[in-house]
Amino acid sequence: MKSLQGHFLIASPHLADTNFYKSVVLMIKHDDEGAMGLILNRPTDQTVTQLWKFEYEEIVDCTQPIHCGGPVPGPPVALHRLKEAAEAEVLPGIYFAAHKDELQRLVVQKKKPFRFFMGYAGWSSGQLEEELAAGGWLTCKANKKQVFADSDDLWEQVTRTIGESILTKTIKLKHVPSDPSLN
Repeated sequence: MKSLQGHFLIASPHLADTNFYKSVVLMIKHDDEGAMGLILNRPTDQTVTQLWKFEYEEIVDCTQPIHCGGPVPGPPVALHRLKEAAEAEVLPGIYFAAHKDELQRLVVQKKKPFRFFMGYAGWSSGQLEEELAAGGWLTCKANKKQVFADSDDLWEQVTRTIGESILTKTIKLKHVPSDPSLN
């Protein structure tokens, strides 16, 4: 089994689970025991300030939205670029944190990007492989810029990247225009 840690899972139109409609999941862990990832393009109306007050009964000044990381309930977690707050490295320069002390380091600094999540996407051993074989997911290596990009059109961006990659390999194009009708 090839690990998909550090890859994007992109929901295919064939995926029946509405929890993942047009979702882009960054895979945090993937091994023989199962898989875990975070949906990048599901911001909520809740802010880090609100979450922090509810979870830790403390006040922080951070208006960033909390993202719904997936349908499995869990504690607050974050993806970030602050090495000092890293509990795991997901891909070079992108880190994962779940402990309060590490999360607090993130909310008080303003220089490095971070994103908070509630919930996660999880698969038991072999479950993700079955969904991949059934055509439920597309995969590609994660792009650091897209991890923290605006999530409104992330699914379209990543699927376009996959399509361009397939076209350039298949018909040996040097460049695929963003709007082929302009040719």
